[in-house]
Amino acid sequence: MISGLPFLALLGGVVLLGSSVQRMSGIGFGLLASPALVLLMGPVDGVALVNCAGVVIGVAGLATTWRQVRLRTMVPLVAAAAVTVPLGAWFALRLPEPVLLTVLGGLITGAVLLVVLGARVRALHGTGGAVAAGAASGFMNSAAGTGGPALSLYAVNAGWSAREFVPNAQFYGLCVNLLSALAKGVPHLARPAWLLVALTMGAGILLGSALAARTPENGARRLILGLALAGGVATLAKGLWQLAA
Repeated sequence: MISGLPFLALLGGVVLLGSSVQRMSGIGFGLLASPALVLLMGPVDGVALVNCAGVVIGVAGLATTWRQVRLRTMVPLVAAAAVTVPLGAWFALRLPEPVLLTVLGGLITGAVLLVVLGARVRALHGTGGAVAAGAASGFMNSAAGTGGPALSLYAVNAGWSAREFVPNAQFYGLCVNLLSALAKGVPHLARPAWLLVALTMGAGILLGSALAARTPENGARRLILGLALAGGVATLAKGLWQLAA
């Protein structure tokens, strides 16, 4: 495992990039950061850090957008996620690392491909669709740190605009990441690493706020999904390599 200054440099870069993208688009921290942090810190601590960071970023994002949150729509999503978050945490804490890496890599890769293909699912409509999406998202967020794709698929099928999606995704991410963090605890990091995470996260949130109005939505989306797909494939490959060794 990487340690010392290279570890801190990579950790800071991942958190900076992920938090700036999350602030711009409402999702993206888990997609971008989870594969890298899993490879850098291990599957349990890497996903735990994604969950903790998601809480902070959600609070920061909602400071100016909370009035735009559709609370009635969020209730079935969050309630369903609350049921499946403990199940995801159970899997994450008990599976052997090679198996967990393989599962996480497969989940991330599959979720990104579904979003890239713009999957339309008839079942993802109304309250039933919200419950299905929330249940899938809660499990994936707790196990892999990537609850965003399931929420994104629900939003696409529900016809949300990008302007509607961002504040609601931030609210949902805050709730589900808080539940995930409570289920699994905080990652094991030294004080210098925690300080670096706090500083780079703050810088990323400010950077994302500044870039939000200047970044074309389609270009940012392609970049996020491309990096997430590469990270998912790398995580899957590492897990399969360890299983074969």
